[in-house]
Amino acid sequence: MTDAPIPVFDGHNDLILRLLRHDVTAAQVAEGIDSGHIDKPRAARGGFGGGFFAIYVPSPADKALRMEEMVKPAYDIPLPDPLEEAPSVAWTDNGFYALDALAQAGAVTLCRTAAEVEAALPGPTMAAVAHIEGAEAIGPDLEALHRYHARGLRSLGPVWSRPTIFGDGVPFRYPSDPDIGPGLTQAGKALVRECNALKIMIDLSHLNARGLEDVAHLSDAPLVATHSNAWAVTPHARNLTDRQLEIIRDSDGMVGINFASAFLRPDGRMDDDFTLDFVLRHFDHLVNKLGEDRVGLGSDFDGALVPKPIGDCAGLPSLMAALAAHGADEALLQKVAHGNWLRVLRKTWGE
Repeated sequence: MTDAPIPVFDGHNDLILRLLRHDVTAAQVAEGIDSGHIDKPRAARGGFGGGFFAIYVPSPADKALRMEEMVKPAYDIPLPDPLEEAPSVAWTDNGFYALDALAQAGAVTLCRTAAEVEAALPGPTMAAVAHIEGAEAIGPDLEALHRYHARGLRSLGPVWSRPTIFGDGVPFRYPSDPDIGPGLTQAGKALVRECNALKIMIDLSHLNARGLEDVAHLSDAPLVATHSNAWAVTPHARNLTDRQLEIIRDSDGMVGINFASAFLRPDGRMDDDFTLDFVLRHFDHLVNKLGEDRVGLGSDFDGALVPKPIGDCAGLPSLMAALAAHGADEALLQKVAHGNWLRVLRKTWGE
């Protein structure tokens, strides 16, 4: 490995949610802060070159209560109620303004093409691709999809872990498989077709098993789960079964490994006190099922409790070192860090 950290393109982070909740300002992200997982100085130290910056509308449900439940040996947390469109539109619009503020503060470079991502990855700013997680702000006429695409949207998750007019998500349930609920609605199928037409990547993370298969039948793009893990290692509803991995492999898509502790630990607990061996177990299984060209990283920074040996984006070299010690050569490290993402983005976005 070289002295400089390998630039990482990351499949998912929730920094925008911190800005929208006023936990941090764009200027603080640019200058450096002592909380959360991502800021510009720590990104430079850890090689966090950027990734998909998620715009997510939170549910009123108490996240702290969910975290308390997820330390138990088994849990089944009910899905939050659907959200109304109008407040979701207002929140999502503000998410795009927050991304603009990060760019104006010099923290990120907004990217709409894989070429722009590749150019920005070495720094000094983070490459930021706009992603919407949960399509509550999009109505059945899909007019908002076009509006957000014009503002830079290049990746969309039809659902978070709650139903939308497009389909159903999986609950926070352990142990459980993701075969929960019906597939895409007719509106959801229309959404997939329009995303294909606009070359917006469709994110399968959080979507239930039948919804994933519906996307697979409809989509002409690589299938991607930006922040999901292997169900065979951790039988959590949020993780992907071998059948789902095979569907993703056959589409020449990819999976970003999620750092959320509950989705990494075989016992499904949201407890961050463990070594990186669990990450390596998911890595091995995903590489075995998908191949070396279809595995990347999808940290869930600023949205999850991540393993202590990683800690935040400055800790990414620890993961790279663990992968190298595990047998990954330089070529594979480059693929996992960013090469596989760039390949899929070029193919999805028509470059």
